Amino acid sequence: MIRINQLKMPMNSAAKNLDDTFLRREILKALRIAPERMLGYEVIKRSIDARKADDIHYTYCIDVKIDKEADYLKQNRNKNIVKSGTILYALPEPVKNKKKERPVVCGSGPAGMFCAYFLSLAGFNPIVIERGMPVEKRAQIVEHFWNTGELDPETNVQFGEGGAGTFSDGKLNTMVKDTYGRIRRVLKIFVQFGAPEEILYQNKPHIGTDCLRNVVAAMRAEIQRLGGEFLFQTRLDDIAVENGKLSGILCNKKQWYNTSTLILAIGHSARDTFQMLYEKGLCMEKKPFAVGVRVEHRQDFINRAQYKAAADILPPADYKLTYTAASGRGVYSFCMCPGGYVVNASSEQGRLVVNGMSNHARDGRNANSALIVTVTPEDFPTDTPLAGIQFQQHYEKLAYQIAGGAIPYQLYGDLLAGKKSTGFGRIVPDHRGSAAPSDLRECLPDYVVKTLLEGMDAFGQKIPGYADEEAVFSGVEMRTSSPVRIVRDAQFMGSISGIYPCGEGAGYAGGIMSAAIDGIKVFEKVCAGQE
Repeated sequence: MIRINQLKMPMNSAAKNLDDTFLRREILKALRIAPERMLGYEVIKRSIDARKADDIHYTYCIDVKIDKEADYLKQNRNKNIVKSGTILYALPEPVKNKKKERPVVCGSGPAGMFCAYFLSLAGFNPIVIERGMPVEKRAQIVEHFWNTGELDPETNVQFGEGGAGTFSDGKLNTMVKDTYGRIRRVLKIFVQFGAPEEILYQNKPHIGTDCLRNVVAAMRAEIQRLGGEFLFQTRLDDIAVENGKLSGILCNKKQWYNTSTLILAIGHSARDTFQMLYEKGLCMEKKPFAVGVRVEHRQDFINRAQYKAAADILPPADYKLTYTAASGRGVYSFCMCPGGYVVNASSEQGRLVVNGMSNHARDGRNANSALIVTVTPEDFPTDTPLAGIQFQQHYEKLAYQIAGGAIPYQLYGDLLAGKKSTGFGRIVPDHRGSAAPSDLRECLPDYVVKTLLEGMDAFGQKIPGYADEEAVFSGVEMRTSSPVRIVRDAQFMGSISGIYPCGEGAGYAGGIMSAAIDGIKVFEKVCAGQE
């Protein structure tokens, strides 16, 4: 295959809708070849270049299959036309002598789901245990919580089929390098199970929480068809270890399952499970993460700030901002949700945490983003591996208390002035779950507040108008990544043989794509360990 990079195309309907006749004409023009030489093509990436208001266009990256490819490349002098580097993911060789016990996957977020899917393809017939409910019922329970404040500690924004990412923006971009073709394979699997095909070529692909729920349900059905099994409302409560090796697991404090292979894809919020595993001697360590707030602006303001005169013809804009404060702490935007909502993402009684969520259309009135500050083990209250969890719990409890269980919010200008908000201005906050004006200084460390304020001043210089005193802060954002890393060796196995820490909760991923990729990597190691 030949790759065409930086192929510039006008922002017309043919380019937008990937019209085959139009694309073929543009490809032939770029390659300067006769139509009969082109045997096929695949759009790899499409982005919008809006740097110049009078020259807004699409930029494509396309892989093309042509006749006599080697001869063409020898004669080619265009630096934007090269041999394609696309790598197709290949499944490991079939395992001839599988262990008698079926592997158990604990958790059905992207790491657990993709690991289970590939295990099913390879004939392992995995058992997936999930403490929460199937995604259809889970969505109903979460909506009930937002409407009434009645929390189900086992099924919520953090727990249940699909993991925490199911109630997010569904972003699929990642910084992971695709050396083995896993990223492309993950995206194609998402499309196979109902995601829009555009995620295969969007520069910053996203599914949206509404679409992602359907994808999750379809993946589950296929895993079951292939021989896998799902046990919902099934919490991991204990493990049996014999001579340093896993021999079984206890679920719901009553049911033992014999297994020598446990994929531990528990997510970043399974605090009781972390505690149990720590007490059982599984080696883990505390790690840095980031804490702060969700900040809301009007989406039309962000559009104008990013796109200028082209704001009305382009999709909802996003942004990414970073700054290093005088203290040396980093402050940055994270998990930005164009046209989204700030949601109550709590998972424990008497504690409150927020997150951001968008539907596929990103058609909400506000843009929101986590605005977060790095914290390190030196900031934690104790020296145990679970000290980061204790840190989170302390501030989540304060957040719950200051607004009586509602989401506490405060205008940026009021935080700057050191006074409690009493309402909002022209930026109307868009929450899922009840919310109340508050003073966020009462539920965040002083150094975090100081760094946030310094960061807002810096960001206002990067995006004029960003440091709007009527911008709305909601707190607290504490679940940006796992505060714990479960140590694993080169074979991805933990300190107890047979346990494979996996995904974001184990400290090896950060987002849907990287978690899915880590699930595939663990599948590969499980295959290798069976031989």
